[in-house]
Amino acid sequence: MTAVTEHEVRDATLAIRPLQPTIGAEISGVDLRNPLSDGERDQIKAAILQYKVVFFRDQFLDQDQHAAFARRFGPLYTHPSTKKANAEKAPAIHNIAAVDEKKYAQRLAKQQAEGWDPYHSDTSWRLVPTWGAVLRAVNLPEVGGDTIWVDAGLAYDRLPADVRQRLEGLHVTHDFRDALAGAGHDYPIVAHPIVRTHRETGRKILFVNFTEHPWVVGLDQDESRELLSSVHDQYRKPEFQVRFSWRPGSVAFWDNRAAVHYAVRNYGDFPRLLERVLIADEPQYADL
Repeated sequence: MTAVTEHEVRDATLAIRPLQPTIGAEISGVDLRNPLSDGERDQIKAAILQYKVVFFRDQFLDQDQHAAFARRFGPLYTHPSTKKANAEKAPAIHNIAAVDEKKYAQRLAKQQAEGWDPYHSDTSWRLVPTWGAVLRAVNLPEVGGDTIWVDAGLAYDRLPADVRQRLEGLHVTHDFRDALAGAGHDYPIVAHPIVRTHRETGRKILFVNFTEHPWVVGLDQDESRELLSSVHDQYRKPEFQVRFSWRPGSVAFWDNRAAVHYAVRNYGDFPRLLERVLIADEPQYADL
């Protein structure tokens, strides 16, 4: 018998099926093309806080419906590199496109040369990163192109006690300047705590973006890499992950403060396309 959450018992309109014990759940019983009730919104938010990322199937949204759904959870954030074609209709829609990656081959090669797998959180280069992201499938390969999310809180909890102690109070750089410069946007290097406390749940998480040239502030190269490798190794452990296979109509919604993710690029030259909407955190800091 499959276990269900208390949300399913209280309100049968939403069924929430966990995919892994602490991360990932599939939600059904709602049509995201229609405005959410307050009760539906609150149940979805509670599921996200519990499972870090939730998934919806068979939701064939247009861009306006996509943005309207995300807006129920906070003000939207328009990424500096948003395509102008989208900006005319839905400013917050941002393409996650395989064809665009070819334009940044040099930057990607630099990341790969550092030897890290590209586990990351979105907009961690900002002083106040966006809290949530809603990603929608648009053009998918027949097979491949999964996305992996990691429970960054569980990854912290399962570190050896001595490593947790060493990480406390340390900051790591988030350097996105190369990509931002290409979009005509200037932003300095930001350093966030490696061990970050989730504002709503109070849980400690590991917050490192391995696509943004991480370096532990105040440490030499060898010690920095040693400590960051302990985080990297945690992110890579399957027991802390959920893996999602996209199909037409799929939507993923995750808590950018509680999970990091990794796009599996195993689909060759197929022009895979997803569209993302980011949700800003702390409105008083929206311009930071």
